Amino acid sequence: MWFLYARITFGVVLVGSIIYSILANPLHAEAPSIADRDSVSKRESGVTENSPMRLRMEALIKDKQNEIVTALQQLDPSHKFRIDTWSRPAGGGGISCVQQDGNVFEKAGVNTSIVYGTLPRPAINKMRVNHKALDPDAESLEFFAAGLSLVIHPKNPNAPTVHLNYRYFETMDNDGECNAWWFGGGTDLTPSYLYDEDAIHFHKSIKDACDKHDRTYYPRFKKWCDKYFHIPHRQESRGIGGIFFDDLDDEEKDQEQLFAFIKDCLGSFLPGYMPIVARRKDLPFGEREKEWQQVRRGRYVEFNLVHDRGTSFGLNTPSARVESILMSLPLTAKWMYMHEPEKGSREERLLNVLKQPVDWV
Repeated sequence: MWFLYARITFGVVLVGSIIYSILANPLHAEAPSIADRDSVSKRESGVTENSPMRLRMEALIKDKQNEIVTALQQLDPSHKFRIDTWSRPAGGGGISCVQQDGNVFEKAGVNTSIVYGTLPRPAINKMRVNHKALDPDAESLEFFAAGLSLVIHPKNPNAPTVHLNYRYFETMDNDGECNAWWFGGGTDLTPSYLYDEDAIHFHKSIKDACDKHDRTYYPRFKKWCDKYFHIPHRQESRGIGGIFFDDLDDEEKDQEQLFAFIKDCLGSFLPGYMPIVARRKDLPFGEREKEWQQVRRGRYVEFNLVHDRGTSFGLNTPSARVESILMSLPLTAKWMYMHEPEKGSREERLLNVLKQPVDWV
């Protein structure tokens, strides 16, 4: 029986040692991340005007995503949008809404993305060129990024492709307090066949939104758009422009003013684009028009994969969701060797405009 008593005695000593170790050295639970704390805040208190801007921007883009998808689905009920909700291990996630092979839209994608992460020293130094508020001595900084991005490729060559992206970026200290922030975004139209009244309508809707906040915004941001969406190796623009801006922070206007500007830009999208699609989606077209559309979509692909900063940033972000990033690409495209439009044709007119941007309003 001695061995039984020995085992009991050993067990008591072992258990006692474990209890003493726990009491003397209590386990330290890892502090919740900023993403975790934000999630708790949204669940317990909701999002109000007093919430951090990152939470207000997230709420805005999700609301607008739902509004836009609903409007697109009403115009083309032939195929339901596929809706995928995804998450990132480091915090955040997104919702991807995509329709393919519809009667009106060959491919339409409306995505929201929320990203929490850490900026290393080289990235901080690069960003300080435009944002002096970033700590030059920090080895790393927590960051948050949120954006709504959409690309719509209609089936009918007479109806234009459209792109939109509005985003917010901030860096934070370990307590989640914002120490630097900025907004960016824009929207632009890419027709295969140019209708002046469509171009004027689209640009006017954007200008009206800009003018509510600053009458210099539209001419400034249109010029920026024409420059950004230029395809250097083709010596032509991707489309007929719109607006584009980046790095708008407190050196431009205060945070509330810029947030209001972003809201109005998002609000101008549906009235600026949907009437154009509605009046073009049922126009007759043939093989020639479809072929030209495919050629122009090839140019769209070239810009997005070679020159677009957003695509590059997305593909180089750890744990990136590639399917959502490449949602912008058309379902079909074509590259024809030494293709040239006929002299005096509608195709040539578009190409001439793409080589020399026009002031539409």
